[in-house]
Amino acid sequence: MTPRHAPELLLIDDDPGTSGLLQEIFRESGYEVAIAATGAEGLRLAAARPFDAILCDVLLPDADGVQVMRRLREILPEVPVVIMTAHGTVEMAIRALDEGAFDYVSKPFAIEAVRACVARAVERRRLAPPAKAAPGEPAAAPGVRAILGSHPAMVELYKLVFRVAGTRSPVLIEGESGTGKELLARTIHEQSPRRGRPFVAVNCTSLSETLLESELFGHVRGAFTGAVERRPGLFLEANRGTIFLDEVGDMSLAMQSKLLRVLQEQEVKPVGGTETVPVDVRIVAATHRDLGALVASGRFRDDLYYRLRVVALRVPPLRERPQDIPILAQHFLRRFASLAERRVDSFSAEAMAALTAYRWPGNVRELENVVDRAVALSPGTIVQASDLPEEITHGASAPARGAAGGGRVGAAPGTGTVGSASLDEVVRRHVLGVLKSVGGNKSEAARLLGVPRRTLYRMLERYQGAPAVRAK
Repeated sequence: MTPRHAPELLLIDDDPGTSGLLQEIFRESGYEVAIAATGAEGLRLAAARPFDAILCDVLLPDADGVQVMRRLREILPEVPVVIMTAHGTVEMAIRALDEGAFDYVSKPFAIEAVRACVARAVERRRLAPPAKAAPGEPAAAPGVRAILGSHPAMVELYKLVFRVAGTRSPVLIEGESGTGKELLARTIHEQSPRRGRPFVAVNCTSLSETLLESELFGHVRGAFTGAVERRPGLFLEANRGTIFLDEVGDMSLAMQSKLLRVLQEQEVKPVGGTETVPVDVRIVAATHRDLGALVASGRFRDDLYYRLRVVALRVPPLRERPQDIPILAQHFLRRFASLAERRVDSFSAEAMAALTAYRWPGNVRELENVVDRAVALSPGTIVQASDLPEEITHGASAPARGAAGGGRVGAAPGTGTVGSASLDEVVRRHVLGVLKSVGGNKSEAARLLGVPRRTLYRMLERYQGAPAVRAK
């Protein structure tokens, strides 16, 4: 047996202190380490030597680290690239992941965390090098953010999605209704080697047990009344692709047993048939239910639960990440304004404050519908609070499923207050929060708030108690 060579690591960073420390750490761990102080030097080394992993800083003296990473992936498409950032901004992390980074680490970092991250990258390179696309097969898709957001929990979710996409493992997506579980499943498929094959979605709640079995596994002619011809079923339709089983927690125990057999044997038996048909399908399942509790109560098979939950992804509800509301709202606004061919391009500060204060029991889907309505009703180019539904502006949110307390957030009708805070206080918190989230960049904060920069300066003078410095 040929012995494994020492893993080769390329480190691209212009900080000699960081480079020297990491070089010493990884050499002690048995790595061969090459150092480049510029993006150009890193690209030259990468073109001359087959590295097992690359650590690249995001701020380089001659280039943007993410752009360098893009070029590295062209030179060595099979080599994982880990991005390092001193700022720890989730926006940069998301951008890096979108561009194809294996992972990212924030400075100052824990040594063990960096060591573990690089070890995972090297293992990915050795055990599962991506195969070259066959003639006519689409190349790897660029990063896709199915669920927008910059909350740290969302960044961790993106990272898990990109890691698991290239595997064959079943995935269970857990989250409340309206959080975007199907979009996440589609992203997993689009990032996987199966992306050129079918993605088939089925809602397990919408069909009776008999119809669901026939829909999934197919049937032969004469299997039941009305079966006038043979039908292959969705598993065969998804062969070599991905099948998405939405609300899998609503399956009957009998259907759970049949699904378990498909997972174990990789074959299906059509209803009324006597022979099995082999299938190669990646399963992504989703549920808003607590499957662990269903297992404990005997309503869901524990063996199927563990088969489906090889990788578990949890999509946080919108109320747990209120800083993502402006990002999502602006995204939906652009989309619906374009579809309606209307020039509605921003929200007033009061409208955005109301959106941010609401608890969103219907999650992202509810926000999407509210923005669609606002675009249709807004008479001008800016969505005002009066263009929003009354339950949004008055905070009459129903208790959110699974939320502690489930109390209202927002102004009671006719009071002009939001909880114990005045509307003016809610606006102040929102404006200053948005400004903080973009690192004090007033132009970007004004864009997210949907107000002119002059208006933002006046708001800051009012809320910060001192004249705001105008950008040149």
